[in-house]
Amino acid sequence: MLTPEQIQGNWETFINNIIKYIPGERGEALTQFYTEHEARLIMMPASHKKEYHSAYPGGYVDHVNRVVRCALHQYEIWVEEGVDGSTFTLEELIFSAINHDLGKLGDENHDSYIPQTDQWRKEKLGEDYTFNKELPFASVPDRSLFWLQSNGIQYSFNEMIAIQTHDGLFDEANKKYLMPWGPEQKPRTSLPYILHMADLMAARIEFEIEWLPKFSGPEANSPKVQSSKKHKTSQKALSSVGSPGLQGMLDNL
Repeated sequence: MLTPEQIQGNWETFINNIIKYIPGERGEALTQFYTEHEARLIMMPASHKKEYHSAYPGGYVDHVNRVVRCALHQYEIWVEEGVDGSTFTLEELIFSAINHDLGKLGDENHDSYIPQTDQWRKEKLGEDYTFNKELPFASVPDRSLFWLQSNGIQYSFNEMIAIQTHDGLFDEANKKYLMPWGPEQKPRTSLPYILHMADLMAARIEFEIEWLPKFSGPEANSPKVQSSKKHKTSQKALSSVGSPGLQGMLDNL
């Protein structure tokens, strides 16, 4: 769980990353887009199930910020080991990292993840959230690119492929890019691999942060205690963040 101060601080870091790494009109458009959707994004989880990662209020922004940091670290390692850094730009790397999971926002009228109302699934399956059945299905990468396109935010070919394949071979659809038969079919840049490794690294770290302490302290992490902590954090976040539109979401958490 994140404190209200962490949630607010993460949002400021998120916006500052756009300002720092995405210059010009594209950066301005991206900042405007995210600011317009702040009320929804700032409290979004990164997934719907505890066993995955960051399935709690504020988890989405926390995850994206970590992917950005991990992407910068991965970039240094790959270049140091000899990868051709001229095949993509730092802006392309950070743009891809910031927007790789944007599709989890849902669409203009529907959130992807909504609070789980089935108590059995919450307690037995760890599903604090569930997929919104009113939202037409689309993969997260496809919806991410659609959000950008429909808001007039341009992306490069490199960025398109990186966002499309950021789940690596965990997504069967990526085999055509990441498991080609001939060298001419392989990506001409390592950007997709760097982004995937950054995403994988971030998700694993988030899993360890949330779960490893619970293995040694089960009583302190009972469902009743966690539910109480979540309610208090959500209520405090509402008063400290001050974003319009959060009340309805927080009331249901």
